[in-house]
Amino acid sequence: MPTVAVEKEVLFAHLGRTYTDEAFDELCFEFGVELDEITSEREEAQKSETVKLTEQQIAALSDKVVYKIDVPANRYDLLCIEGLSRALHIFLGDQDAPEYKTTGAPEAVLTVKKANTDTIRPFVVSAILKDVTFTQERYNSFIDLQDQLHRNLCRQRTLVAIGTHDLDTIEGPFTYDARPGSDINFVPLTPDDRSFSAKELLEFYETQAAGKHLKPYVPIIKDSPLYPVILDAQERVLSLPPIINGSHSKITLNTKNVFVECTATDLTKANIVLDTVVTMFSEYCAQPFTVVPVTVQYEDASGAIVDSYVTPKLFVRREQAKVDFCNSMIGINITAAEMQSLCNKIQLGPATLLENDTVLEVTVPPTRSDILHAVDIAEDIGIAYGYNNIV
Repeated sequence: MPTVAVEKEVLFAHLGRTYTDEAFDELCFEFGVELDEITSEREEAQKSETVKLTEQQIAALSDKVVYKIDVPANRYDLLCIEGLSRALHIFLGDQDAPEYKTTGAPEAVLTVKKANTDTIRPFVVSAILKDVTFTQERYNSFIDLQDQLHRNLCRQRTLVAIGTHDLDTIEGPFTYDARPGSDINFVPLTPDDRSFSAKELLEFYETQAAGKHLKPYVPIIKDSPLYPVILDAQERVLSLPPIINGSHSKITLNTKNVFVECTATDLTKANIVLDTVVTMFSEYCAQPFTVVPVTVQYEDASGAIVDSYVTPKLFVRREQAKVDFCNSMIGINITAAEMQSLCNKIQLGPATLLENDTVLEVTVPPTRSDILHAVDIAEDIGIAYGYNNIV
């Protein structure tokens, strides 16, 4: 199970409520997650066997209480404080689930050089978060969510790699291509302001301590004759997926418009990752929970467009489960109308009743890609009903 670390005070500020540790532990149990550990930055550093810090460095760390919360492996919407607090708000009845929308016509085009990218990393999806307001806390969470997704759903970047860029520093239309490593030159986010060819950069990350955190990803593309690359209209390198973004388009606290791209070997996973990132952080847009779409078009070797689609998908689905089935799976006996009402607590509303109130049809938002079967619906209704209320 993934573990999400959140500062207690920050989480309670998001929730607009305070709890004792015991009461919050109980809330986690009711919601279906687990408060695994209560710690602090300093305490973590003192007991770490892998990271050795001096006494001065340890003294500089925060004593603020940190909750480490274990979340189900398929609940990608709970991997950041935004998603976790939003889900708890809805569960507690403090707010309704938001409706996630695209703003209308796409405002950017990303062209894929299909003949080249098919050899290494064939798919890409994209979106724009417009008029975002970042604080240090929000920025940190934005980076942490990408790290969590890379470790879990993205399978250490082998399936999907996320790139985020300051849109106001780059110029569309954008291109996704694959080129020889010696033909790609740019200044990466790390280690400093030096320019590297992609080939030199991978060798650097493989051999130098400054790049050790990126070393595990080098083998994903190193032996390929062509390396994936995202470029803007001026041929500026935005990212070298799945390794590193370029320094030119880096996100800062002053960034207002974010260009998000996800390159992938699995298109379904790419859409889930993109939907997760934009639904979590569109909360901070001037129009909350709205996302600007991007047209992705595939170009063959002759320059002809052979395929295109618009992302993000923001999939909303209707799924069904029989009322009797849910009752028997959970071990309760509630009416169809009660079951219908409970769906609002678990982001599966609005729900409707069909076939003389014997079938429950729920609304699955883009944040709930984990709902795949009637059993998943029954499980969530059990959570909404309350584990402690089940005899």
